[in-house]
Amino acid sequence: MPVWRIRDFHDDDLDQAVQVWDQSRADDEPAPVFPISEVMAAARTGQPAVVALVGDELVGTAVAQTDGERAWVLLVALAARWRHRGIGSDLLAELERRLRASGVRRISALLPEAATGTAALRNSGYRSRERLVYFEKVEHLPAADAGLLETLGGRVLPSGLWNAMAGMEREKQIVERRIVLPLKEPELVERYGVVPPKAVILFGPPGTGKTSFVKAVASRLDWPFVELFPSRLAAAGGPAGLAAALREVYADITALESVVLFIDEVEEIAGVRTGRAADPGHMVTNELLKLIPGFREHDEHLMVCATNSVRSLDPAFLRPGRFDYVIPIGPPDTEARAAIWKRYLGSAAETVTISRLVEATEMFTPADIEFAARKGAQAAFEREVIHRKGEPATTDDYLAAIQDIRPTLTDQMLREFHEDMERYTRM
Repeated sequence: MPVWRIRDFHDDDLDQAVQVWDQSRADDEPAPVFPISEVMAAARTGQPAVVALVGDELVGTAVAQTDGERAWVLLVALAARWRHRGIGSDLLAELERRLRASGVRRISALLPEAATGTAALRNSGYRSRERLVYFEKVEHLPAADAGLLETLGGRVLPSGLWNAMAGMEREKQIVERRIVLPLKEPELVERYGVVPPKAVILFGPPGTGKTSFVKAVASRLDWPFVELFPSRLAAAGGPAGLAAALREVYADITALESVVLFIDEVEEIAGVRTGRAADPGHMVTNELLKLIPGFREHDEHLMVCATNSVRSLDPAFLRPGRFDYVIPIGPPDTEARAAIWKRYLGSAAETVTISRLVEATEMFTPADIEFAARKGAQAAFEREVIHRKGEPATTDDYLAAIQDIRPTLTDQMLREFHEDMERYTRM
């Protein structure tokens, strides 16, 4: 009968240890709490780790990590044909000797039920704790990504931006169903064969909230948000410089583990090409078209491009293979304007007639309404500073503000937007 021996883990054991770990897991076994990359990193940085060998063949490994008087058993793995022979118990016994020598008094292990190693733990005197629930939260910004994100001018946005978006319920439903949910529910996506989106275009008149939608999506996913500014890339100097700058920035962005990449006014770098090789924009548009497929290969990466004029984009840019959806974000309807007014009025919503404000702002975008609300509040504030009568802001304060603002939307914009909806929408 073959005899095994146990010794400390050596760096050159790495490949065989990973193979043993792979053999030790059943196909239907849940993912381990401690991934193999974390386990091997602990072993290679001096944490207690031992291996079992039969001749020159590595047949088992056990790794722990210490934290003061407590240690966690990260891994007990055995090659398939060497199970149930007592090797696991011997590995644990040797691991425990090292842990006790370092002052550890409490040794814990967290494994899927019936996983390889559970029998060895029971045979070695470990007792299971019933009625415990394991909680885990994974941060999507590893330490290695933090510096890169700062270099790119990106940030992790505060939670709650999605719920803070007032009105635009139709657009919110579309964005949630097509973009957010497929990315937040990976298990359901796999079960039903849904392909989560990797690249999306939002189009509509200026000020309708396209940027706010993208930030809200990043907040909802808890992914870092990076905005790529075509005008800043253009400072690289000429189309050749812009193409090179675009390629360099994309290389950095794709190195992030997760990201929502936002390109506003994308028509600046993806406008309709003339077909002439000498066309200054030809090189830049070609470069962007080449970069999109590579971006789509990464998990937890979403690119959202926004434009006020979808008809000005190059036809090749709009093909389904590059963008999953082309979604219109239109001006707010009556209900949406009412919700937006309530949001920006705050406590003043109790003292004004919102229906009059909604009626007076038919051609206003959400951004226009926000500005009108601030302007009306400022007028009421200045009146109070002068007269000190304790009077609240009135409907007339806000109507006066509305009269002083030129709305963003025009009849021509709306006509073109509805034409574009008929021609370009894909969702």
